[in-house]
Amino acid sequence: MPVFLCALAIGALWFLNIREQHRRIRVLASVLGQFQVEKLMETVADGYLRALGENDAERSTQVWNMLGQAELTLNGQLQDFVREFDKVDALSARFSTLPLGLPFALKLFPGSSADLRALLHIHAKGIDALVRNEGALSQKDKAFTLTAELLLLQHSCQWFCRSKAMASSRMMARHRTPHSQLLASVSAPTRKAYGKLVG
Repeated sequence: MPVFLCALAIGALWFLNIREQHRRIRVLASVLGQFQVEKLMETVADGYLRALGENDAERSTQVWNMLGQAELTLNGQLQDFVREFDKVDALSARFSTLPLGLPFALKLFPGSSADLRALLHIHAKGIDALVRNEGALSQKDKAFTLTAELLLLQHSCQWFCRSKAMASSRMMARHRTPHSQLLASVSAPTRKAYGKLVG
């Protein structure tokens, strides 16, 4: 009997956790679905790989020039998305910063939470600065850092929807990049603001 009750309790916690995750997914998707951010992120990231792998200097320059417009379009869409997400209410935008997803985590551990609206502003500011190349980076360094910024943004969205552990495992599975490496690769202002908000 105790084993049955334990299994029942675990099943109930799992169900409640999944329900909360689905609610957060709907919140993010309802805003993100209005924009082409994900598609443009993929276009830019793939373009960087092509440009960096191109041996012909003239062809490489053409790819970099095309990427410049793609970066501007992505940046514009991202800034619009962040402004639109600002309209989400505070409670719906909060998520747990605990490593694992737990039901009622926001109520039980309110100090271990963050607002996705604030986190998105950090990402948007860092990406905007890189697209405008405020640091006068080389094309290669800019591509490397901007890719890290985009992947960290992706990680944050998955963290909001699921959990930090799930977001990190997906990042390893899809990009073979640990969360710590992403943080080390983004711009210093992003890293500092990100660490201050989510630890």
